[in-house]
Amino acid sequence: MQDILIKNGLIVTAERTFKADLLISGGEIERLGDCLDCPGGIEIDATGKYVMPGGIDAHTHLNLQIGDNKVSDGFYEGSAAAAFGGTTCIVEHPSFGPNNCSLMHQVDAFKKEGNSNSVIDFGIHGVFQHVNADILSECANLMAEGVSSAKIYMTYSGRLHDLEILSVLERAKEVGLLTTYHAESNDIIDFLSSRLSKEQHKDPYSHSLTRPTCSEAEAIFRLICMSEALGGVPLYIVHLSTAAGLAAIEGAQSRGLEVYAEVCPQHLILTDSCYHEPDNRGLKYVMAPPPRKKEDIDALWQGLARGTIDVVATDHCSFSFKDKLSRGRDDFRLAPGGIPGVETRLPLLFSEGVLKNKISLNRFVEVVSTAPAKLMGLFPQKGHLSPGADADVIVFDPHLENEKIITPHNLRQNADYSPYEGMSVRGWPTTTIIRGQLVVHEGRLLVEKGWGQYVNRKQAVKASTVTSMAGPDRAS
Repeated sequence: MQDILIKNGLIVTAERTFKADLLISGGEIERLGDCLDCPGGIEIDATGKYVMPGGIDAHTHLNLQIGDNKVSDGFYEGSAAAAFGGTTCIVEHPSFGPNNCSLMHQVDAFKKEGNSNSVIDFGIHGVFQHVNADILSECANLMAEGVSSAKIYMTYSGRLHDLEILSVLERAKEVGLLTTYHAESNDIIDFLSSRLSKEQHKDPYSHSLTRPTCSEAEAIFRLICMSEALGGVPLYIVHLSTAAGLAAIEGAQSRGLEVYAEVCPQHLILTDSCYHEPDNRGLKYVMAPPPRKKEDIDALWQGLARGTIDVVATDHCSFSFKDKLSRGRDDFRLAPGGIPGVETRLPLLFSEGVLKNKISLNRFVEVVSTAPAKLMGLFPQKGHLSPGADADVIVFDPHLENEKIITPHNLRQNADYSPYEGMSVRGWPTTTIIRGQLVVHEGRLLVEKGWGQYVNRKQAVKASTVTSMAGPDRAS
């Protein structure tokens, strides 16, 4: 592996911005400084560009299958799209496994798929789909296998009920496992869905009506109460979408509770008016939770700026529009839910956030890289630029001439549509480096499938924790 020198760039971290060269050697960041040289190595001129830590997407479904519905990418195509979008590591949420399977079943299955196919580094979340004494005892095994987070659904068939959630929370507190939550009230959703179906409201917009803002806020508030009842157990809320949910989280944070929140670009950009697109094109946006109102978008941007929302992830789940249309044309409930987004996360957040003065450039780096690295147990080996850390680095071009109109044809993704199609976006990664290896450069993918590595993750640390140099181990 050749050394790499990135010269003349503007180094951007979560804390500061400064002009320096960056030297990579042996897969790690060797040095940052002025007028560095690298005899015999690869030199990249980053004049006028930002040099940033690689993006970390804490919420993907690259390899999801639900019944006969399978996403359009898989680990190879999905991770390649991630690399082209400046993401160097993902943490994958597996689908539910067979009935009564162990906690490690899906982790092992997805780890095998990722090791064979991913071109970027990856971790895997656990997933709870039932609870008994054996499952609770397995929580320690998750931690030992480098799986420091696990997901609980409060809706869908594999959801947990409150008593089960309380049992998991109590055990998670004992072993240091971070539990993450799809927080929606299943009863509210089922009741409204049944009522609308009886009234023959099966159009795409009706999807949003079955999942009102109160269904999210109620579930979040209930989780906070459960955590509080147990003396305070850390919670991580995935894909926060509402002002009301954010208010519940901020109330808990003000009382000293550890409640972390993740937001996705779709909830910072899209409104529920997207469901009115003609010719059933509103089916493209069938996802849970759905896009909301402008007042929710405004509140989420404000929470992101003031730090009460910690992470921007994607919930990337690229069921094709072709499948959504063929299944859901006459009934939105039959359309598989989810949208592609792993490739466009950084450009969208830069264009809509930094360039429109909603967040600072340093806050941008924090929410797309450093904070997810800390909460997902990847820090400090990933998520920042410091000697000894993995050389996961991107070169990011912010110039107007690098502006693009988003279409599925100018993206690397394997999906047949983008929910952001037609948007003008400025700022794209031009080089993606992972562990000192050029993975994407000058528009080309330079590694083979399976080059990416599974990363053993450690216990989450608070997003405000000061840098240390202990890091995660790797396992094959």
